[in-house]
Amino acid sequence: MTPETNILNKLLGRAGFYLLIVAIVLFSLFPFYWALNSSFKGEQELFEPASYLPRNFTTINYQGVFSNGNFMQALFNSAWVSAAVVLLSLVVGAFAAYALGRLQFRGRTAMMYIVLAMTMFPQISILSGLFTTVREIGVYGSPLSLILTYPIFTLPFTVWVLTSFFKGLPDEIEQAALVDGATGFQTFYMIMLPLTAPALVTTGLLAFIAAWNEYLYALTFTLTNRAAQTVPVAI
Repeated sequence: MTPETNILNKLLGRAGFYLLIVAIVLFSLFPFYWALNSSFKGEQELFEPASYLPRNFTTINYQGVFSNGNFMQALFNSAWVSAAVVLLSLVVGAFAAYALGRLQFRGRTAMMYIVLAMTMFPQISILSGLFTTVREIGVYGSPLSLILTYPIFTLPFTVWVLTSFFKGLPDEIEQAALVDGATGFQTFYMIMLPLTAPALVTTGLLAFIAAWNEYLYALTFTLTNRAAQTVPVAI
């Protein structure tokens, strides 16, 4: 094989790779483009043969949404509920993950599998029990009911991901901090936790997205109070 042929094969292989990437990106983004495209169409045009660009461009749909006080309230509810769930998940999850990843105690492996098993149960399987609990503690129909229940499905993967990061940190870092006089909490808060910043950001984003998009619990626990509903329910 001549050098020219070798270079040509490399260029063709690279071009094929980038074409595949472009195709995957376009395939992934097309539903978002179609939703955005449809949002600038009038009601009548939505029922006409499909077009990739609006025939009669209009912003009436956006005007209707943002002039609706209920939707703006739902947007605010989604934002602060999701932020509160992220904060709660990261605080509790970081402590739990540090214990599972760095401390040695009996039953640690079994506890990890229990955390993993919690992600296998569908949300609806525990809905009736949660409904009774939420109603008994007096938070039914308020955003607080969502803040207290969403961590049930955001905490397990937060703990699991952070535990893997804590396990991967060298023992020498922790030992050096303890030798320098740091307490166990100072070692965790000032040394170990900042080193897991990428994992905290990743799990925080996943928890935020999960809380923002959640529909079943939001519908069940805020059905009787429109002022407490989040965006998925309001839409």
